[in-house]
Amino acid sequence: MRNRFNAQLQMLDAQTLVMGTSIEDAVTQSVDMLEEPHEAILERVIEGDDDIDHQEREIESLCLKLLLMQQPVATDLRHVSAVLKIAGDMERIGDQAANIAEILMAGSWAPKQGLQDSMVALGRRAQHMVHAAMEAYSKNDVAQARLVIERDKDVNTSFNGVREKIVAEIRHQEGPVPMLVDALMIAKYFERIGDHSKNICNWLEYKLEGIYKTERI
Repeated sequence: MRNRFNAQLQMLDAQTLVMGTSIEDAVTQSVDMLEEPHEAILERVIEGDDDIDHQEREIESLCLKLLLMQQPVATDLRHVSAVLKIAGDMERIGDQAANIAEILMAGSWAPKQGLQDSMVALGRRAQHMVHAAMEAYSKNDVAQARLVIERDKDVNTSFNGVREKIVAEIRHQEGPVPMLVDALMIAKYFERIGDHSKNICNWLEYKLEGIYKTERI
């Protein structure tokens, strides 16, 4: 019975990593599209969100089966409950990547070079957080998870800088206001992607060590 349960836990982790690959691809493509939007790729990101949602439901289903059909000990219970939370954060990352793609699909994306460069830099920081969070998960590396948690401060600083640029341009009417509002929304989505990546690492720390520091959220 225990061997079967361990095999199911391994399957759960494997499915989580597959979902992680999906969200990494979605975020990477959404950042790439800031530099040169391409309709087919944007559509792929938007349509891919349905698959990410489906993967989350599969993970939730397996988690519930493990909780209801088995009798997990404390460490197993932490493992399963942490994965449930992690899958939710990953699903939100997929949503935010799709939201960015939908904004870019509108076809009004034409920021000044300086703002575009800042937006791309923000997006890359968020993208790297997602990658590092999933790498920490794949290795059960709590030290790397803690580094990702700290890295969220850099994403927040980058977001604040982008927001200040956008607000200044709006005040001085240096660009089309609707496009600048879209830019602010995209920047906020990247900032939230960083937050969800941090959450993933908080839950990984809980899974591995039973520690969950709510003050980080």
